[in-house]
Amino acid sequence: MKDARNLVAEWLHGRRLAYLIAALLVLVTGAVGVARFAEHDSTAAYPAADSAVADSAEIVRDSIAEAEVFRVEIPPASRPGVVKGLYLNAWATGSTKRLDRLIGIANETEINTFVIDVKEGGEISYQSSVPLAVEIGASREYVPNIRTVLRKLRDNGIYPIARIVVFKDPVLANARPDLAVKNPDGSQWVDNKGKAWVDSYNREVWDYNIAIAREAVALGFAEVQWDYVRFADAPRSYLARAVYPAANGRTKSDAIREFLLYSRDKLKDVNVPITADVFGLTVTTTGDMGIGQQWEKMVDAVDVILPMVYPSHFISGNYGLSNPNAAPYRTLRRSMEDAVARSKPVTSAALIRPWLQAFTLGPPRYGPEHLRAQIQGTYDAGLKEWILWHPGSNYELYLPGLAPENGPEPVFTPPGAAPAVEAPKPDTVRVDTVRADTVRIDGTE
Repeated sequence: MKDARNLVAEWLHGRRLAYLIAALLVLVTGAVGVARFAEHDSTAAYPAADSAVADSAEIVRDSIAEAEVFRVEIPPASRPGVVKGLYLNAWATGSTKRLDRLIGIANETEINTFVIDVKEGGEISYQSSVPLAVEIGASREYVPNIRTVLRKLRDNGIYPIARIVVFKDPVLANARPDLAVKNPDGSQWVDNKGKAWVDSYNREVWDYNIAIAREAVALGFAEVQWDYVRFADAPRSYLARAVYPAANGRTKSDAIREFLLYSRDKLKDVNVPITADVFGLTVTTTGDMGIGQQWEKMVDAVDVILPMVYPSHFISGNYGLSNPNAAPYRTLRRSMEDAVARSKPVTSAALIRPWLQAFTLGPPRYGPEHLRAQIQGTYDAGLKEWILWHPGSNYELYLPGLAPENGPEPVFTPPGAAPAVEAPKPDTVRVDTVRADTVRIDGTE
């Protein structure tokens, strides 16, 4: 297993380490997957020339899929009074041994919530009945036993959240070029890593992700968490030629707000919280950083907002710190104080639940004391909830930083709690760099 530094550098907040291994599994299970897709492909039995019959078959197929999606199979565990969670990638979720170990952590500590990959990189982690997912072959077998998993979480009192990556979806973009971001000549646009994105303005894209969320809730997930609910971040030379066919004059931040409000309205009947992940710098910047994420336009459009305030993502000078990564307590406290202040004037503002860093990226090497420092900084800013992120879902190193179930909180001297070395402008946060995708947020290369 690579150390956390390499893991994070490879696929911070969005890529699965396990895909290299899982690809071998897909080769083995591919025939089964094709057979399962065929069960829903009722149009294959009808002559293509008879459009009326084919259309009727399509309606029947959609109706069957919708009936399956609406049926709640496993009532989820009720929402805990205060959410304290772990991120689980699809491979960890699908592995009985790994999952049991993670459930053991929850049973022994203050952890009561798992955030689980439902859709990541355009791939749905289990066999989906959503018609468009079936049509484009988006389902995988990373979690072949999702019903068993959700039943086990319910039985252990663990609150399950469905993480759905929305607009970074190369599977949908490649299968449906009409839904993808374009180049000026009409060809498919890709970012600086060769990945295609779907058009964040397009309502059909919105509806597809909402259908996946609806199915996840029916399976037993208790909360929907949108991730990559934004436009692509890439060098300016790439963004300059990105064309969004469905824009119709709307700004990026207005499109993101519209999607969030639309999704919450469309899912109101399932009666679960609708939440969204945002870049950590959204709490301190007034614009949308070119990706459509503007705090005031999002914070009242969801039930919970989750800023990714990893100390390693801040640069020298942020919050007056020479090295924010070495001062996790002060970094979290200051950023969350900003978040609270930004939300205060907004009517019906969302609950704030930060993502905290349980990995190492740059010095110092993170351990349980750095984790507890972030938690304490969150509490001292007046917030109560948090989720831990480790891309490989490996949390054993950090267990001493978690309180035992119904036990006292661990006591550490918070790293970086003292003033340390101040920069000239302690209240200024530079926003020229975001390391989440190793590109500069101001669009420079």
